[in-house]
This record gives sequence, C-alpha cells and structure tokens, in this order.
Amino acid sequence: MRARELWRIPEPLLEEAQDDATRLAVHDMELAGIDVITDGEMRRESYSNRFATALDGVDLDAPGVALDRTGNENPVPRVVGPIRRTRAVEVRDVEFLRSITDRRIKITVPGPFTMTQQAQNDHYADERSLALAYAEAVNEELHDLKAAGADVVQIDEPYLQARPEPARQYAVQAIDRALEGIDGETVLHTCFGYAHIVHERLDGYPFLRELNDCRATHLSLEAAQPDLDPDVLRTVADKVIVLGVLDLGSSKVEAPDVVADRIRSALTVVAPQRLVVAPDCGMKYLPRELAFRKLEAMVAGARLVREDLGL
Repeated sequence: MRARELWRIPEPLLEEAQDDATRLAVHDMELAGIDVITDGEMRRESYSNRFATALDGVDLDAPGVALDRTGNENPVPRVVGPIRRTRAVEVRDVEFLRSITDRRIKITVPGPFTMTQQAQNDHYADERSLALAYAEAVNEELHDLKAAGADVVQIDEPYLQARPEPARQYAVQAIDRALEGIDGETVLHTCFGYAHIVHERLDGYPFLRELNDCRATHLSLEAAQPDLDPDVLRTVADKVIVLGVLDLGSSKVEAPDVVADRIRSALTVVAPQRLVVAPDCGMKYLPRELAFRKLEAMVAGARLVREDLGL
C-alpha cells in the first residue's frame, strides 16, 4: 500500500523535492563512476507500491492482507476488478532522468509474479490469471518507458526466490508476457530481500534454472551477502549476469580487492562479455555516505579486473 506519511515534504512541494533528490542521487552515481544510471527510485515509498497502487481494479480504501517473505501480515492492494493500467506511472521519471544525465539510463518496474504475491485476489479465478493481468499492465508501461528514453528496463521479482512452487506454475509465462515486444536490454532482478529486513539467508536460488528460458536478456542476482556459489550460474548460460558484488547487509565498505575477487570468481564460470557488475540490491537502508563509498569500491574493483583482462 501507499505510505505517504513517510514523506517529510508537504504535497505542494513534494515533486520538486523529489526532482532535487533525484539530481543528488544521479550526481553521486556519476561521481562514483557508475556507467548505467538510475533515478535512485527517489519517488517511491517502496520498490513496488507506487506502480502497483496506480492500477485500476484494486481497492485501496479497504485493503487486503498478504504475508510478506518474512511471514508477517501486511496490508496490500485488494484486487476487486480487472487489473488495468489507465495511465503512465513512471514515464515522467524517465524523461526527467534523461534530461539530467548523458549516460545510459535504467528504470525498474515491479514484476507481475511479485505483485501477485503482494495482493489479495478477490476477483480472478486463480493466481495465474492475476499474474497475467499484471503482466499486461507492466508490458504497457515498459513500452512507454522505452519510448521515453530508457536504455535499460528492469522488472523486480524478489518473490521468485521466496516462493518457488507457485513460481514454477506460472512465473515465466507472466514474465514473458511482461517483456513481450520490448527491444534492447531487459533485466530480471531477483534476490533474498533487503538485508535490513530479511536476516535469514536461504541456500541459493531454488527458482533459477527456469529463468534461462525467459525473455529477459539479463538476470540480476544478489550474490555478495549470500556468498553465492558461482557454479550455479552455469544453469543460466544463455543470460548476461548482473552480479551483485556489494554486501548491503554490512556497514563495512568493501576494499576494491574484495570486489575484484568476487568478480574474478564469477569469471571462472561466466565470460567477461556476459558479466555486469552491480550492488546486491537497492541501497535504501544505507546512509548516503556509506552507499557512495561502496559504489566507489565497486567501480574500483571492476577497474582492477578490467586491467587484468586488458580491457
């Protein structure tokens, strides 16, 4: 659900403040040396709620209940009619981001499987039908985001890791519908959840091999904090791997050599042209200075590996 009480700025000034916060985030990313820039998701209370609550067919005044990945009950959108996207949700975000940087830009949208897990379904016959309806809305949004100037689009699907059984039933079908007809780089992100919230780290990704057959060109995986065995990447040999190399559960800034070693480990399985370096997940729970220093370390570690490879 929306959590508008989190904003410290009065509504008449909020968009201007969000624009300014986005400028600061972009400046920090550029200063750290990041190649592909995001908007820092400064306009969102969570990675998913801004898009999910903008759709038609959900009752926000009488929300439903769903369990989060830690087993706690959360208020969630209650689906009471056909899910439809009636307006662009993040197009202005892309347009603004494109206007303030000349680097490649990426935008993220919550994925259809995860939104299905974060809703109470009081309308559709089953979860598959709901997921496909969400996928249709995501697909419409992604087409508009690409037209607005996004170089890379990403769908966030953290619940693939948490709920592999329903994922096996319909997740790839929904993901493929969401990405249908989207040209260029398309990223599917999955993870163990924010380290600040989810402290238990299960053993690997029970739903990974199946993603080798999905439409996404790239798979983005949290790998640093769970100390992911790079050998599992052999099961997704057809994808470019966006490898998480920053442990966001730690307040310690990685040394560039540590980052470089994590990259080198992955390179024993993945060819250099199939590897992209990234933080594990979103950095929203880190202090700004710590996040910036970690990004600097990531860039420095990647530079060391590039020098090793003569790139």
